Amino acid sequence: MRIGPKATTAKAIGAAVLLAAVPMQATADAALTYFERTVVLEADARCRMFSGPVRSALTTAQRQARNAALRAGAKETDLNDAAGRARVRAAGVACGEPDLKLIQGRVENAFSGWVRMPRMTFPGARADWMADRTIYKSARWRLVQASMTGSSPVAFGYATSLSGEALTAVVSFRGQARPYAARLVLRDPQRAPRAWLGHAASLPPEGLQQVIWASGSAPAEAGVLFEGKTTGEMWRFPEAAAAALERLDPREPFAVEFVFRDDSVARATFEAGDFAAGRAFLMMGAM
Repeated sequence: MRIGPKATTAKAIGAAVLLAAVPMQATADAALTYFERTVVLEADARCRMFSGPVRSALTTAQRQARNAALRAGAKETDLNDAAGRARVRAAGVACGEPDLKLIQGRVENAFSGWVRMPRMTFPGARADWMADRTIYKSARWRLVQASMTGSSPVAFGYATSLSGEALTAVVSFRGQARPYAARLVLRDPQRAPRAWLGHAASLPPEGLQQVIWASGSAPAEAGVLFEGKTTGEMWRFPEAAAAALERLDPREPFAVEFVFRDDSVARATFEAGDFAAGRAFLMMGAM
């Protein structure tokens, strides 16, 4: 499937502005929307058209469009080809062209509302990512999805704490037993290039998995605990884990597993969803 026409002038990429701020549920062709938004981002990479917050807002929208296209049945290879053609189209536009100034103004106007949004929910098929750019003095979730392992609630995402901001899992187990380690389990794209889209909660076989271990733990601060919980543990993961999650198809599951000293494992399953879009939303900066 070919996504996007061949024209290479600044006027030709102006169509992207018409799609730039349209909510994904109202967009007829998410693959074309992804292509057009990528063209504008590629032009910005060459010509530095936008401020950081506007660039992050457009990146958020571009990642949403990509995920919407995948959910609608587009192939990842087709979207990768579309991104390549977007780079070629943007490269054919001179940074000094007057039409680029017009496009710059339209995009900034289209995304001015996004830049002022403190919170955003990114819906998924089974679970949502909730993002919050508000500044708090105490520990808080900045990007989070909720799950369960047995009867114990688990949250995963970006959290701020006394130790700073990090990719974090928080769990409140019943009883006295506590895990001694935690790990993130997801598809390894080097071993399994195609998205793993079996049963909603089914991870790839062990031989196709990537495992990323938590780098540390601490008692959970009150601001990141589930309502009604007074204790829990925070497990911090290296930043490389975020890049690994962004490579997943939005429909794919991943898991946080807690390992106990008797070798038992408690698993909480999550959905990749719009994690990448949520992360771009946070890059617009705190408010």
